[in-house]
Amino acid sequence: MTKLNLSVAVGPYDRTRALIDGSVQIDGVNPTCMTLSPEEIFFRALRHAEFDICELSLSSFTVKTAQGGGDYVGVPAFVSRAFRHTSIYVRTDRIKKPEDLKGKRVGVPEYQLTANVWARAILEDDYGVKPSDIQWVRGGIEDAGRPEKISIKLPPDVKLENAPEGKTISAMLAEGTIDGFIAPRPPSLPKNTPNVGWLFADPVAAAQDYFKRTGIFPIMHIVGIRRTIAEQHPWLPGAVLKAFEQSKADALELLSDTSATKVTMPFIEERLAEARELMGEDFWSYGIEPNRKTLESFLRQHHREGLSSRLVTPEEMFHPGTHESFKI
Repeated sequence: MTKLNLSVAVGPYDRTRALIDGSVQIDGVNPTCMTLSPEEIFFRALRHAEFDICELSLSSFTVKTAQGGGDYVGVPAFVSRAFRHTSIYVRTDRIKKPEDLKGKRVGVPEYQLTANVWARAILEDDYGVKPSDIQWVRGGIEDAGRPEKISIKLPPDVKLENAPEGKTISAMLAEGTIDGFIAPRPPSLPKNTPNVGWLFADPVAAAQDYFKRTGIFPIMHIVGIRRTIAEQHPWLPGAVLKAFEQSKADALELLSDTSATKVTMPFIEERLAEARELMGEDFWSYGIEPNRKTLESFLRQHHREGLSSRLVTPEEMFHPGTHESFKI
């Protein structure tokens, strides 16, 4: 069998490293791997479908699925997950609790970013702060004039304006012309900028409480395969999921090896034990069934916000060849 020569674009994570260095192979594929930032991958994939296999934004992919499907089919390998309590920054001289955000101005790099959908879900479900309660200001974190990657249509009661020309939302937060900031990256600020900090003083404790109450570990990114290739080779999505699963398993095995720490941080072994105690042994699971509650929660919020034109199901998001796997 001649192998397919395919491009693969993902972030340089421990859970993708074995795919990148070739120690884990995708069956039937000769890959050309590129390690790029999510912003670059998503922009190039969504605007021009430049990659054969790549990391994709869960939110952008949901928009495309609701519209009938885009250039990629989904694979439920969730290469990025994060609790987004650390994504909400505020002017601490004005905002003392989540409810204080009602009627305030909050900056976002893009309204439909996955991290922002999860953050708005936290604000709405746990604190009664709806998207319509806030004046949203869209602008780049470090570069002014950042546009949405894909076109979105918001409900009429949601107010979204562009930042003034030449202004970033980081600068606006520092100078106080906005009251809050929600993004997957922190604001780009001079060191010790006064009166700016997390909304949640202890975001780890807030996230742990959130998981105990909901059982949800938010999904950020999935993997996509160019639709035309998947249609020509229906075995490929299953092979891609299998390889990403193995790469993640290899990373966790290395992380569990206490002979020499694999991450340049102290207390990693203790944090790993704490995560498993709180979230279970398979705390970073791939596949639809182990993540059904998380996926359905996100898809409901996405539709509730008007970002997806209809309520999407998890099965629609992912190629049929990835819905279940063989057992021995």
